[in-house]
Amino acid sequence: MMKLPLLEEKALTMENLLEQRRLLVSSLKYASFIQRAVLPDHRFMENTLRDYFVLHIPRDIVSGDFYYCSRKEEYIVTAVGDCTGHGVPGALMSIMGVSFLNEILSSRGPCKSARILNLLRERVMKALHQRGHEEENKDAIDMALCVFNPKTSELQYSGANNPLYHIRDKVLTEIKPDKMPVGINAIEECSFTNHSLSLQPGDLIYLFSDGYADQFGGPLNKKFKYGPFKELLTRLSDRSMEKQREELERVIVQWKGNEPQVDDILIFGFKFV
Repeated sequence: MMKLPLLEEKALTMENLLEQRRLLVSSLKYASFIQRAVLPDHRFMENTLRDYFVLHIPRDIVSGDFYYCSRKEEYIVTAVGDCTGHGVPGALMSIMGVSFLNEILSSRGPCKSARILNLLRERVMKALHQRGHEEENKDAIDMALCVFNPKTSELQYSGANNPLYHIRDKVLTEIKPDKMPVGINAIEECSFTNHSLSLQPGDLIYLFSDGYADQFGGPLNKKFKYGPFKELLTRLSDRSMEKQREELERVIVQWKGNEPQVDDILIFGFKFV
Protein backbone atom coordinates (compact mmCIF):
# COMPACT_ATOMS: atom_id res chain seq x y z
CA MET A 1 0.00 0.00 0.00
CA MET A 2 1.43 3.34 -1.00
CA LYS A 3 2.08 5.73 1.89
CA LEU A 4 0.98 9.33 1.77
CA PRO A 5 3.81 11.86 1.58
CA LEU A 6 4.69 13.23 5.04
CA LEU A 7 3.40 16.75 4.35
CA GLU A 8 0.11 15.35 3.06
CA GLU A 9 -0.21 13.17 6.17
CA LYS A 10 0.43 16.16 8.44
CA ALA A 11 -2.13 18.21 6.52
CA LEU A 12 -4.74 15.50 7.00
CA THR A 13 -3.92 15.26 10.72
CA MET A 14 -4.25 19.03 11.11
CA GLU A 15 -7.51 18.97 9.19
CA ASN A 16 -8.85 16.27 11.53
CA LEU A 17 -7.79 18.27 14.59
CA LEU A 18 -9.45 21.41 13.28
CA GLU A 19 -12.65 19.49 12.55
CA GLN A 20 -12.62 17.98 16.06
CA ARG A 21 -12.11 21.46 17.52
CA ARG A 22 -14.96 22.85 15.43
CA LEU A 23 -17.31 20.10 16.62
CA LEU A 24 -16.23 20.61 20.25
CA VAL A 25 -16.78 24.38 20.12
CA SER A 26 -20.14 23.87 18.41
CA SER A 27 -21.15 21.40 21.14
CA LEU A 28 -20.06 23.79 23.91
CA LYS A 29 -21.99 26.66 22.35
CA TYR A 30 -25.14 24.55 22.26
CA ALA A 31 -24.50 23.48 25.87
CA SER A 32 -24.21 27.16 26.83
CA PHE A 33 -27.64 27.76 25.25
CA ILE A 34 -29.09 24.99 27.45
CA GLN A 35 -27.35 26.37 30.52
CA ARG A 36 -28.68 29.89 29.89
CA ALA A 37 -32.18 28.44 29.51
CA VAL A 38 -31.91 26.99 33.02
CA LEU A 39 -30.95 30.39 34.51
CA PRO A 40 -33.76 32.79 35.51
CA ASP A 41 -35.44 34.67 32.69
CA HIS A 42 -34.50 38.36 32.61
CA ARG A 43 -38.15 39.40 32.13
CA PHE A 44 -39.05 37.53 35.32
CA MET A 45 -36.13 39.20 37.15
CA GLU A 46 -37.23 42.65 35.93
CA ASN A 47 -40.72 42.01 37.31
CA THR A 48 -39.38 40.55 40.58
CA LEU A 49 -36.50 42.87 41.46
CA ARG A 50 -36.77 46.65 41.57
CA ASP A 51 -33.45 47.12 39.78
CA TYR A 52 -30.54 44.78 39.05
CA PHE A 53 -27.61 43.86 36.84
CA VAL A 54 -25.76 40.64 36.05
CA LEU A 55 -22.17 40.61 34.86
CA HIS A 56 -21.44 37.03 33.77
CA ILE A 57 -18.26 36.23 31.83
CA PRO A 58 -17.67 32.46 31.50
CA ARG A 59 -14.06 31.36 31.06
CA ASP A 60 -14.83 28.45 28.73
CA ILE A 61 -18.13 29.21 26.93
CA VAL A 62 -20.07 27.26 29.58
CA SER A 63 -19.71 28.28 33.21
CA GLY A 64 -19.43 26.85 36.71
CA ASP A 65 -20.87 30.12 38.10
CA PHE A 66 -24.63 30.65 38.14
CA TYR A 67 -27.13 33.19 39.43
CA TYR A 68 -30.59 32.47 40.77
CA CYS A 69 -33.85 34.37 41.33
CA SER A 70 -37.19 32.91 42.37
CA ARG A 71 -40.27 33.55 44.48
CA LYS A 72 -41.69 31.45 47.30
CA GLU A 73 -44.99 32.81 48.61
CA GLU A 74 -44.27 36.43 49.57
CA TYR A 75 -40.49 35.94 49.61
CA ILE A 76 -37.91 36.69 46.92
CA VAL A 77 -34.91 34.35 46.83
CA THR A 78 -31.67 35.29 45.08
CA ALA A 79 -28.31 33.56 44.96
CA VAL A 80 -24.93 33.27 43.28
CA GLY A 81 -23.24 29.87 43.12
CA ASP A 82 -19.63 29.06 42.27
CA CYS A 83 -19.23 25.36 41.48
CA THR A 84 -16.01 23.38 41.70
CA GLY A 85 -14.11 23.83 38.45
CA HIS A 86 -15.26 25.60 35.31
CA GLY A 87 -16.11 24.55 31.77
CA VAL A 88 -18.21 21.40 31.33
CA PRO A 89 -17.79 19.91 34.87
CA GLY A 90 -18.69 23.24 36.48
CA ALA A 91 -21.65 23.72 34.13
CA LEU A 92 -23.06 20.29 35.03
CA MET A 93 -22.75 21.17 38.73
CA SER A 94 -24.45 24.54 38.14
CA ILE A 95 -27.46 22.95 36.42
CA MET A 96 -27.73 20.50 39.31
CA GLY A 97 -27.58 23.39 41.81
CA VAL A 98 -30.37 25.34 40.06
CA SER A 99 -32.54 22.22 39.82
CA PHE A 100 -32.11 21.45 43.53
CA LEU A 101 -32.93 25.04 44.52
CA ASN A 102 -36.13 24.88 42.47
CA GLU A 103 -37.01 21.58 44.13
CA ILE A 104 -36.37 22.96 47.64
CA LEU A 105 -38.42 26.11 47.07
CA SER A 106 -41.34 24.17 45.60
CA SER A 107 -41.62 22.06 48.77
CA ARG A 108 -43.24 23.01 52.05
CA GLY A 109 -41.33 24.51 54.94
CA PRO A 110 -40.20 27.89 56.31
CA CYS A 111 -38.36 30.15 53.87
CA LYS A 112 -35.12 30.60 55.82
CA SER A 113 -31.81 31.18 54.02
CA ALA A 114 -29.86 28.80 56.31
CA ARG A 115 -32.48 26.07 55.90
CA ILE A 116 -32.29 26.36 52.10
CA LEU A 117 -28.49 25.97 52.14
CA ASN A 118 -28.69 23.06 54.58
CA LEU A 119 -31.19 21.24 52.35
CA LEU A 120 -29.13 22.04 49.26
CA ARG A 121 -26.05 20.56 50.92
CA GLU A 122 -27.95 17.37 51.69
CA ARG A 123 -29.03 16.99 48.07
CA VAL A 124 -25.58 17.74 46.64
CA MET A 125 -23.92 15.22 48.96
CA LYS A 126 -26.54 12.58 48.14
CA ALA A 127 -26.27 13.17 44.37
CA LEU A 128 -22.45 12.94 44.46
CA HIS A 129 -22.45 9.99 46.93
CA GLN A 130 -20.38 11.98 49.44
CA ARG A 131 -20.07 10.21 52.78
CA GLY A 132 -16.76 11.58 54.03
CA HIS A 133 -14.44 8.89 52.63
CA GLU A 134 -10.96 9.97 51.53
CA GLU A 135 -11.20 8.65 47.97
CA GLU A 136 -14.65 10.04 47.09
CA ASN A 137 -15.67 13.01 44.95
CA LYS A 138 -15.02 16.37 46.70
CA ASP A 139 -16.97 18.62 44.32
CA ALA A 140 -19.05 21.33 46.00
CA ILE A 141 -20.66 24.75 45.54
CA ASP A 142 -19.67 28.04 47.17
CA MET A 143 -22.77 30.18 47.48
CA ALA A 144 -24.28 33.41 48.77
CA LEU A 145 -28.06 33.19 49.16
CA CYS A 146 -30.63 35.85 50.15
CA VAL A 147 -34.27 35.68 51.18
CA PHE A 148 -36.14 39.00 51.12
CA ASN A 149 -39.57 39.78 52.56
CA PRO A 150 -41.04 42.82 50.72
CA LYS A 151 -43.69 43.32 53.48
CA THR A 152 -41.12 43.81 56.28
CA SER A 153 -38.00 44.80 54.23
CA GLU A 154 -36.11 42.06 56.11
CA LEU A 155 -33.22 40.44 54.24
CA GLN A 156 -31.89 37.06 55.33
CA TYR A 157 -28.46 35.96 54.11
CA SER A 158 -26.54 32.72 54.44
CA GLY A 159 -23.18 32.08 52.83
CA ALA A 160 -21.08 29.06 51.97
CA ASN A 161 -17.59 30.61 51.58
CA ASN A 162 -19.07 33.55 49.61
CA PRO A 163 -19.82 36.86 51.42
CA LEU A 164 -22.48 39.49 50.80
CA TYR A 165 -21.73 43.18 50.25
CA HIS A 166 -24.33 45.71 51.40
CA ILE A 167 -23.91 49.37 50.37
CA ARG A 168 -25.89 52.21 51.95
CA ASP A 169 -24.99 55.86 51.26
CA LYS A 170 -21.62 54.81 49.79
CA VAL A 171 -20.68 52.81 52.90
CA LEU A 172 -19.94 49.13 52.19
CA THR A 173 -20.63 46.50 54.84
CA GLU A 174 -19.43 42.94 54.33
CA ILE A 175 -21.40 40.09 55.87
CA LYS A 176 -19.04 37.17 56.14
CA PRO A 177 -20.00 33.61 55.16
CA ASP A 178 -19.54 30.34 56.97
CA LYS A 179 -16.22 28.78 56.01
CA MET A 180 -17.69 25.64 54.51
CA PRO A 181 -19.09 24.75 51.08
CA VAL A 182 -22.40 23.33 49.95
CA GLY A 183 -21.11 19.78 49.78
CA ILE A 184 -18.67 17.60 51.68
CA ASN A 185 -16.66 19.50 54.29
CA ALA A 186 -13.28 18.76 55.85
CA ILE A 187 -14.56 19.70 59.33
CA GLU A 188 -17.65 18.51 61.18
CA GLU A 189 -20.80 19.70 59.44
CA CYS A 190 -22.98 22.25 61.18
CA SER A 191 -25.92 24.41 60.15
CA PHE A 192 -25.29 27.51 58.08
CA THR A 193 -25.72 30.83 59.87
CA ASN A 194 -28.91 32.83 59.23
CA HIS A 195 -27.97 36.53 59.13
CA SER A 196 -30.70 39.18 59.11
CA LEU A 197 -30.73 42.89 58.28
CA SER A 198 -33.37 45.53 57.61
CA LEU A 199 -33.11 47.22 54.23
CA GLN A 200 -33.88 50.85 53.46
CA PRO A 201 -34.82 52.42 50.10
CA GLY A 202 -31.73 52.74 47.89
CA ASP A 203 -29.77 49.95 49.61
CA LEU A 204 -27.65 47.86 47.25
CA ILE A 205 -26.82 44.16 47.57
CA TYR A 206 -23.98 42.43 45.70
CA LEU A 207 -23.47 38.68 45.38
CA PHE A 208 -20.49 37.39 43.41
CA SER A 209 -18.02 34.59 42.76
CA ASP A 210 -14.26 34.92 43.29
CA GLY A 211 -13.45 35.24 39.58
CA TYR A 212 -13.31 39.06 39.47
CA ALA A 213 -11.01 39.51 42.47
CA ASP A 214 -8.78 36.58 41.46
CA GLN A 215 -8.16 37.74 37.89
CA PHE A 216 -4.49 38.37 37.12
CA GLY A 217 -3.47 41.50 35.25
CA GLY A 218 -2.33 45.07 35.68
CA PRO A 219 1.24 46.35 35.28
CA LEU A 220 2.63 43.76 37.74
CA ASN A 221 0.44 40.82 36.61
CA LYS A 222 -1.11 40.38 40.07
CA LYS A 223 -4.62 39.51 41.24
CA PHE A 224 -7.20 42.32 41.22
CA LYS A 225 -7.98 41.46 44.90
CA TYR A 226 -10.98 42.20 47.12
CA GLY A 227 -9.84 45.57 48.50
CA PRO A 228 -9.89 47.30 45.09
CA PHE A 229 -13.08 45.37 44.22
CA LYS A 230 -14.86 46.84 47.29
CA GLU A 231 -13.57 50.33 46.47
CA LEU A 232 -14.77 49.99 42.88
CA LEU A 233 -18.28 48.87 43.90
CA THR A 234 -18.53 51.70 46.45
CA ARG A 235 -17.42 54.30 43.89
CA LEU A 236 -19.96 53.03 41.34
CA SER A 237 -22.86 52.61 43.78
CA ASP A 238 -24.54 55.94 42.92
CA ARG A 239 -24.72 55.05 39.21
CA SER A 240 -27.52 53.17 37.48
CA MET A 241 -27.30 49.39 37.54
CA GLU A 242 -26.56 49.23 33.81
CA LYS A 243 -23.77 51.81 34.12
CA GLN A 244 -22.29 49.81 37.02
CA ARG A 245 -22.27 46.65 34.92
CA GLU A 246 -20.64 48.42 31.99
CA GLU A 247 -17.90 49.95 34.15
CA LEU A 248 -17.20 46.72 36.02
CA GLU A 249 -16.78 44.94 32.69
CA ARG A 250 -14.57 47.71 31.27
CA VAL A 251 -12.31 47.71 34.34
CA ILE A 252 -11.75 43.94 34.41
CA VAL A 253 -11.16 43.73 30.65
CA GLN A 254 -8.59 46.52 30.89
CA TRP A 255 -7.01 44.90 33.96
CA LYS A 256 -6.77 41.49 32.27
CA GLY A 257 -5.18 42.88 29.12
CA ASN A 258 -3.57 40.00 27.23
CA GLU A 259 -3.53 37.67 30.24
CA PRO A 260 -5.79 34.58 30.08
CA GLN A 261 -9.00 34.58 32.09
CA VAL A 262 -8.34 32.36 35.10
CA ASP A 263 -11.91 31.63 36.22
CA ASP A 264 -15.56 32.34 35.51
CA ILE A 265 -16.62 35.87 36.53
CA LEU A 266 -20.04 36.64 37.99
CA ILE A 267 -21.41 39.68 39.85
CA PHE A 268 -25.13 40.01 40.66
CA GLY A 269 -26.15 43.43 42.00
CA PHE A 270 -29.68 44.47 42.90
CA LYS A 271 -32.04 46.69 44.90
CA PHE A 272 -34.99 45.16 46.73
CA VAL A 273 -36.51 48.44 47.99
